[in-house]
Amino acid sequence: MKYEFNKRIKNMPENLWGLVNQIDHLKGQWVGGARLNPQVLGRLKRSVLVTSTGASTRIEGSKLSDEDVERLMRGLSMQTFADRDRQEVRGYYELLQNVFDAWKHIPFSESTVKHFHRELLKYADKDELHRGEYKKKENQVHMVDDAGQSIGVLFDTTPAWRTPKEMQELVEWTQAALDEKEFHPLFVIGNFLVEFLNIHPFEDGNGRLSRVLTNLLLLKAGYEYMPYVSHEKLVEDNKAEYYLALRRSQKTLRGEQEDITPWLEFFFSVLLTQARTAIDLLSSENVEKLLSPKQLVVWRYLEQTTEATPKEISEAANVARPTVSQALDVLLRLKKVERVGQGRTTRYRKI
Repeated sequence: MKYEFNKRIKNMPENLWGLVNQIDHLKGQWVGGARLNPQVLGRLKRSVLVTSTGASTRIEGSKLSDEDVERLMRGLSMQTFADRDRQEVRGYYELLQNVFDAWKHIPFSESTVKHFHRELLKYADKDELHRGEYKKKENQVHMVDDAGQSIGVLFDTTPAWRTPKEMQELVEWTQAALDEKEFHPLFVIGNFLVEFLNIHPFEDGNGRLSRVLTNLLLLKAGYEYMPYVSHEKLVEDNKAEYYLALRRSQKTLRGEQEDITPWLEFFFSVLLTQARTAIDLLSSENVEKLLSPKQLVVWRYLEQTTEATPKEISEAANVARPTVSQALDVLLRLKKVERVGQGRTTRYRKI
């Protein structure tokens, strides 16, 4: 199996490498520019948790809007929706939140995959008997429409009796490939996902789990903007293309000419859009979203004046000096202001 996976991703076409190079260029820009205030990042992360939870569960047929998800997670009454939708939303939100908060301490392993499945479905009554356990009966992958109804079988999956062996081989290969760095991590992660979804190792929750694992693997590979732009929403917005790319790639698996480039083209295109959106968060048009209320007062004062010292800003804007210093530090890193002079005469002005 290791040889088969290596062969799949060994000689990738130039267009895929072009996408990877663009993604990694933007990744570098994010690392260089995103030294943002923890409060700002926290607000972005909370927003993405809602958006990602709503999108990922709707892909699988949930009816809840993002506003519904936010109300539910705030503990407000949601009597008009099915228990199953509420249970799946809460499980996804809490699991993804744990990934966003603790990914550095979460190892990628088969036990992690099973633990994630238990956590994903821990509120779902109907899934109590098979949480965290590989499937004991055969399953199929269905495309679903906006109403949550099946509109056709996407593909048949790995037989239940062969699932434990194939999952062990897949996870071990992925671990080794990421550690050995012979292949670019995006190709390794892309192969893991298409194979995971082809095996469809659990009775239910495979699609949602694949997207949580996408976030974990990409964070661990250094794509640290994942919590600030919803990957799941981009997949939902391109759901037809998502299904088509999976179908085109997975029908070649186990054949003589395996070809996962359709899936990789879709996956990398989504990642490129996500990376561009992350960098756009650092642009001047979005700077107000990245600042705390007090920092925003400092920024707006600098927009209206030629230049000023921190003391002048503090007095004119009625903001404490330490807060002014924090705001100026953030604005300098975002390249929205520049420093003029040194020492006590240091002044700041908008670029």
